[in-house]
Amino acid sequence: MKHHIVYIWVVTILFTGCLNNAENTTEEGGEPAKPKNISSRDYNITKANSYSDLFFDSSALVAFIAKNKVPDSIANRMTSFYNARNYQYAWFTSDGFTEEAQAFWNLFDHYLTYSGDTSLANKPLEKQMNRLLGDSFSVSPKDKNYQQTEIQLTESLISYALKNFEKGYVKRKELERFVPYKKADPIQLADSLLSKKHKDNKYFEDINASYKALKDQLQQYVSIHKQGGWPVIPDKARSLKKGASSPQVTLIKKYLAITGDMPGNDTSAVFNDTLAQGITQIQQRFGLKTTGTLSKDLITEMNVPVRDRIEQLLINLGRMRWMPSQSNGTLIIVNIPEFNLHVLENGNKVFDMNVVVGKEGHSTMQFTGTMNQVVFAPYWNIPPRIVTDEILPEIEKDKDYLAKNEMENQGDKDGDGIPEIRQLPGDKNSLGKVKFLFPNSFDIYLHDTPAKSLFSKDKRAFSHGCIRLANAQKMAEYLLRNDPNWNTEKIVEAMNAKEQKSVRLKDKAEVFITYYTAWVDETGHLNFRQDVYEHDKKIREKLF
Repeated sequence: MKHHIVYIWVVTILFTGCLNNAENTTEEGGEPAKPKNISSRDYNITKANSYSDLFFDSSALVAFIAKNKVPDSIANRMTSFYNARNYQYAWFTSDGFTEEAQAFWNLFDHYLTYSGDTSLANKPLEKQMNRLLGDSFSVSPKDKNYQQTEIQLTESLISYALKNFEKGYVKRKELERFVPYKKADPIQLADSLLSKKHKDNKYFEDINASYKALKDQLQQYVSIHKQGGWPVIPDKARSLKKGASSPQVTLIKKYLAITGDMPGNDTSAVFNDTLAQGITQIQQRFGLKTTGTLSKDLITEMNVPVRDRIEQLLINLGRMRWMPSQSNGTLIIVNIPEFNLHVLENGNKVFDMNVVVGKEGHSTMQFTGTMNQVVFAPYWNIPPRIVTDEILPEIEKDKDYLAKNEMENQGDKDGDGIPEIRQLPGDKNSLGKVKFLFPNSFDIYLHDTPAKSLFSKDKRAFSHGCIRLANAQKMAEYLLRNDPNWNTEKIVEAMNAKEQKSVRLKDKAEVFITYYTAWVDETGHLNFRQDVYEHDKKIREKLF
């Protein structure tokens, strides 16, 4: 990130009472005037309408700033941030981290890792975040440790923004809304976002192309909503075939014209090639097989109300605020709801690949990492939870289970009553013939798989949390493309060996595990996907 800026905020400290002469005025009633660069406290935000259900006393922020000698330029913005939220937590609810906390930390951790800037590093905060991320926990508003983490994250956000957002493109009040603060009507929220005008003509979308593309689509969908939405497609329309004539065909053509999936003015009642092409395009929009014919899954997606789609767009616009700028070098993006992986080199797409992600109860986490190692013919060191929940019950049913599955028991090395079991390299190995490591606290990595049939399915959430690749050999060849010691022949030989071999990558790759259920692809096509882990559902309940 090379967008270095300097914001100069000439304000005094609101809470110390040490207002200088220029600011030392009073409002009617004798109350001190609020410095113009600090938002007023919004007392209309209560637990009944707040995004988070946790609040803290403003004195905790005063004490934090005084104890840590936070500079005025940061302290005033922290005060403004929490005034706008009525001292509602931004990063926690009683159920743990908000999605925004995880997203910001991924962004911030990426910056600390790759920028070379150590001035924003906070080792105690890093330790706390690494300990908590990925875990389930509850938060009490009286717990001072979580309160400390909450305020530290806000300090980090503001410090990061001042260093990385070019002046003017993220206004102070706009940054305060990066984390939602209260429930709102989605149409009003969308209108507010779309109608906002800045005197300097600088907008966040000018420095975030993905955000801009999705915001443009939001404008279109709000217009569709105000014009009455789209028609409901009856389930019996599934029986329509090419050449058929029916009033339902006219209805479908009207729908596709509204969404822009069938250009032109064809309103005939005949199921023709034009309609088949329109159906194919909208199938692509929803990530379904492109058959050109109607199916139950397609009709279900088409009948999602436009208001719900607007909510989905707003939720994903919020997520796109936390995506780091495209860096040079190799970038691997895995979008969980899309069940797809994208490889980019210096901002240009190299290839896409189908993936299998974690099933319900074994969700693949969202985070960033650095891929630095390829392991050929890997052992699978089976995680203790899988040993307990799956392997041991199978052994009870069949004493030869381990031998049949080319596994070996290495004994209870930790003394916790759970044996360490690993699967040997070979055709039965659940990791396939190669895995790709990017160190992380979640023990998640990319790997091959012998279960190739799963990649033909539209929905591919079947793993224990790791990410299975449809073509692992292609990934290995790409990552080792600049290493003269590894050509295709040697890679294939290593993949089929009986001994594990690890190779350090000379050219490391950044890995982003993301969760977008709506986005605009490189062709300008709007995509929607199902909320496989119900992350959208949880945000909807808090936001709308």
